[in-house]
Formats: sequence, structure tokens, C-alpha cells
Amino acid sequence: MLPLEGITVIAVEQAVAAPFCSSRLADAGATVIKIERPEGDFARGYDAAAKGQSSYFVWLNRGKQSVVVDLTTREGRAHLEELIAGADVLLQNLKPGSMDKLGFSLDRLKKDYPALICCTITGYGDEGPYAHRKAYDLLVQADSGLASITGGPEGPSRVGVSIVDIATGATAHASIVEALFARTRTGKGADIRISMFDVMADWLAVPLLNSEAGNPPKRMGLAHPSIAPYGVFRSRDGKDILISIQSEREWKKLCAEVLGQPELPNDPRLANVLERVRNRALTDKIVSDIFGSLSRDELLKRLDHADIAFAEVNTMADLTVHPHLRRIEVDTPKGVVTYSAPAPIFVGEPRKYGRVPAIGEHEEMPESKVRKSS
Repeated sequence: MLPLEGITVIAVEQAVAAPFCSSRLADAGATVIKIERPEGDFARGYDAAAKGQSSYFVWLNRGKQSVVVDLTTREGRAHLEELIAGADVLLQNLKPGSMDKLGFSLDRLKKDYPALICCTITGYGDEGPYAHRKAYDLLVQADSGLASITGGPEGPSRVGVSIVDIATGATAHASIVEALFARTRTGKGADIRISMFDVMADWLAVPLLNSEAGNPPKRMGLAHPSIAPYGVFRSRDGKDILISIQSEREWKKLCAEVLGQPELPNDPRLANVLERVRNRALTDKIVSDIFGSLSRDELLKRLDHADIAFAEVNTMADLTVHPHLRRIEVDTPKGVVTYSAPAPIFVGEPRKYGRVPAIGEHEEMPESKVRKSS
């Protein structure tokens, strides 16, 4: 039995943040009823990479039921009310104020359904000058300052995945699971408010504190602001290899067993991490010159033998054939799609992952699926 079997989640959701959360709840056995507009979640049209379907939608909507509800109509709102009445969790990430205008204010829901766990995802929360702004992943990457510390010296950059949405969805997932556990003790629901901006500001605590201490982070690409050598160096045959030296013991091993220059740590300019950072150009040139004289295979052999932390700078094509990539198979309206597996492994309890629904595929649901969990 999966841990969330018997839990019903109503997800009035779109795009990425809330669907990420509800997909994980579905993976754990919850019945997730995804409420879609008549035209469907707009994420269904983001691309056509998964057998002609959106990669985002196929990734984030496995194991859910799709129910089309036109919330602009009285009948649609009555239908949603009926579903909420039989639910344990209401998750939504519509534009701020949308649910209130439809008659589903949190104050009213808390009064009518005291055991209901409500999780509301917004861009900037309920209060403050930006509370009613639309907020999307890249906008918050920019507004929070994340983009200012991402990329290289030439300019700010976005993180290459929807990091704000994913972080927000993961935060919502953890918060809902906490609330479900608390309800087993108190019998009471919860009112959880999560803003994308707050999530990213939390994640940026370390660069924020450094900036406020007078050491604002610099954009350094694949280098580390306070450790050297910690960055990318190219082999003779053109393969980029990222190495990380975390201690003086590792620096000495790198010099002796990889670079073939055991005397380097005696140079006062390279004697400790503070000096190596201060003389980063020299440090990096020495490592780069030697890496550039050796093939990729020889470098990997030496690094592995010396127990130096390293990684090749791979592409998505490299990830496709990576020896550590785990995959799952998910059925979709256009056939089975395989993609990277969720990270958690429950030993001895292999999981199966549900089908990605077509729009409105579950219009007629069995009564047991919308019955309040005990």
C-alpha cells in the first residue's frame, strides 16, 4: 500500500509549480483530480517533444485524473464545490484573487471544511506591493537576484531549468505532507500559503548574507567564488572536466598524482586556499596547461586514482547514455514515454507510475474516488 492511498487531492493547477507538487502526491498513491479548463492546462501546448505531446505536461501529470470544469459557469462552480467537499487537499496556483472571485475564498473554505488542507501558490504572497503581479519562473529568477549570480562575467543568465517553479512545487509538496501528518494528531486542516519569491529568497540566503557583509557574489560560470582550483579545465582532446579541490590534502594529491608537480604546494602563492584564490589566474593557468597536455581518458584515470572529485561537463545527449541515469516508463494518450525517474528510492518497495491523462478523461468518476478520506 502506498503511503497516501485514500487521500484525495483537488488540484486547480496549471503550468509547473503546482503540477510538480501534485505529481509527487500522485506518485505516493493520492488520488489527484486535476481541474482543467475546457481548453486544458496551457502547459499541454508548451512543446511537442514527448511523442507529439508537451514534455512538461507528460513529466508533471502522470497518475492524475483530468476533469474539465468551466469555472465561469454556475454548474462548473457547483461541480468544483462537490469535489472539494470530498477532498483532503485543495492545491491551487491560479492568478491571485481568482479563487476568491469564483466564490472559493480560503476563509469560507476553512469554515465549511475544517479538515481540508489548502495550499495556495502565488508569485509574491497575499500582501505587499507586488502581491497582485503575475509571476512566472524566469521573472522571479530575475527579480529575486538569482539571475545576477548565474552565468559568466559577460552578463546575468537564467538557470537552465524552471528552478523557481520546481523549488516552489517541492516546497508545497513537503508542506502538504507535513499538514497531512499533523492532521492525524489534531483532526484539523491547514491553510498553507507559498510564494515563488519567498521560496527563491530562502534558497538565496547564502549569497544574500555575503552581499550584506560586503562580499557580493560575482558571476563566475563554472568556477567557485571562494575555492581554487574549483572549475573547468579542458583536456588535450577537447573534453571539459570540472574538478573540485576541497582541502589542502586534496590539493597536494592533485599536484603529485595528477599534475605531476609535487613541489607546487611549496610555492607561497599556492600554499593554501586563500592564496590560491588570491592568485586564481596563476592557479588556473598551471592546472589548465597540464590538463591541456593530457587526453581525457588519461586525466579521468589519474583523477579517479587520486580520489579527486571531478565531473565531465556533459550535454543532454550525454545524459541520455549516462550510466547512472534511471528511467521510468509512463503511459500517455500517444503511447509510452520514458524519462528520468524521481529521485527517492524506497528500498524493497518499487513504484509504478500512473498514466498521463487526456483532457477530461475522467469526467465520470466513481463515487469512491471523491469520498472524504477517513
